[in-house]
Amino acid sequence: MGAFDVRDLMKADAAASATPDMFGPARSGTRVFHPLAERIAAIPVKPTLSPVMIEGLVRLLDVLAVVGAGGLIYWLYAAGTTESILPYQITIPALAVGALATFQALHLYHVGALRNFIAMAVRLASGWTLLFLITLAAFFFLKIGDQVSRVWLLGFYSVGAAALLGERLAVTLAVRHLTRSGRLERRTAIVGGGEGGEALIKALEAQRDTGLRICGVFDDRNDDRSPDLVAGYPKLGTIDDLVEFARRTKLDLVIFTLPISAEARLLAMLRKLWVLPIDIRLSAHMSKLRFRPRSYSYFGAVPVLDVFDRPIADWDIVVKWAFDKVVGTLALILLSPVMLATAIAIKLDSKGPVLFRQKRYGFNNEQIEVFKFRSLYHEMTDHTAAKQVTKDDPRVTRVGRFIRKTSLDELPQLFNVVFKGNLSLVGPRPHALHATASNRAYEQVVDGYFARHKVKPGITGWAQVNGWRGETDTEDKIQRRVEHDLYYIENWSVLLDLYILIKTPFSLMTKSENAY
Repeated sequence: MGAFDVRDLMKADAAASATPDMFGPARSGTRVFHPLAERIAAIPVKPTLSPVMIEGLVRLLDVLAVVGAGGLIYWLYAAGTTESILPYQITIPALAVGALATFQALHLYHVGALRNFIAMAVRLASGWTLLFLITLAAFFFLKIGDQVSRVWLLGFYSVGAAALLGERLAVTLAVRHLTRSGRLERRTAIVGGGEGGEALIKALEAQRDTGLRICGVFDDRNDDRSPDLVAGYPKLGTIDDLVEFARRTKLDLVIFTLPISAEARLLAMLRKLWVLPIDIRLSAHMSKLRFRPRSYSYFGAVPVLDVFDRPIADWDIVVKWAFDKVVGTLALILLSPVMLATAIAIKLDSKGPVLFRQKRYGFNNEQIEVFKFRSLYHEMTDHTAAKQVTKDDPRVTRVGRFIRKTSLDELPQLFNVVFKGNLSLVGPRPHALHATASNRAYEQVVDGYFARHKVKPGITGWAQVNGWRGETDTEDKIQRRVEHDLYYIENWSVLLDLYILIKTPFSLMTKSENAY
């Protein structure tokens, strides 16, 4: 499905006239939403592409176009006829870098600019021409003009311009198609109704090419300060409703319209929202406070203050995905003899299947199924982990004790990483649905527990290599584990993932006192 407009849904849906008292208590464990919020959440959402990634790909295409044009003309005309190839080897990459800098200065990488080919083509041709004039001037003052063919320079300029314009035309067509299909949208919720919310929405709608798609307004107030309709958009619920709404459907951005002076109210709302894997911004559109320009980010000309950023976003997602697939596949191949031997030992030790599936919490609190080697007697298998395994637990088989102690029972989760994609090699461990510490659910023990679900869970993690694995029978243990998980999320890098993977087998040998 392509882009949608919530106001069109309001016109088509008679239920959109529901009043705020339709928000109700949970029914069978599920919140009751405004009917329109239910309908929006039920709409299938295609995966979106980050503008940062689009801009990065265009930069790469520009470099390839420039280097390709210069290399092609050299091969067709100058190869074998020049005394030295060095001036060409320096000029081509220098012009590629210069093109990137020039086009960046001319704002030719913003997604909005990529949609308008005519205006972009004029600025691109002007920048390319200016770059060549600067190059000619550099050759003149350095007195090296006689070392480079003038015909090659003219051909490089002409073919390079044609290549860049052709590439940008293709990019424009692709970006327009992605825009029509809703693949470049940032699904946005506005927090705070009334005059502030209305002013922000009107300011955003006055901008071109922000890519924002407003899904609705959320506000804890139910008085005249927060009407049911704000600048044509419906109020869909409270902050608690917003948290559940973001769990049910894809949401990229939340913008607060509250003034900074409403510190207590703002902090109370942020306390509920920071566990979500979304960007959170504070509108500075109506604020009388003025910070340094670099303190703001902008949607068009509308200033906002960055509060929280989604972790592992844009190109980081691509890098982590590639790392998981490549390293995960290699690990699956190298460890296949160990996995085969483990499977045989389980089969010989007790009756029942070798593998079992267990429900766990995954990214953004989604329920996922993870594979594990069976370590309990089949008739005592606990698929929901309602009861944690303890020391000398009679449910554990002889082989089960060994594979749990060494974490060999987790190896089938490589299938989740490589084939299903709902686990990462490294990340917070996916806790079972009914896991408890001191007979209390984890989210009741640790404030902000669900913040660890802002990234994809992993087979191993920072908490595990620091000794916080195995049974979590006390509140302190789960508290420390979550602290390590949040540290990992805030400090993620490929090098950290690699360090954790290398350290994992050593930690299994030296820090397994809590693993039963």
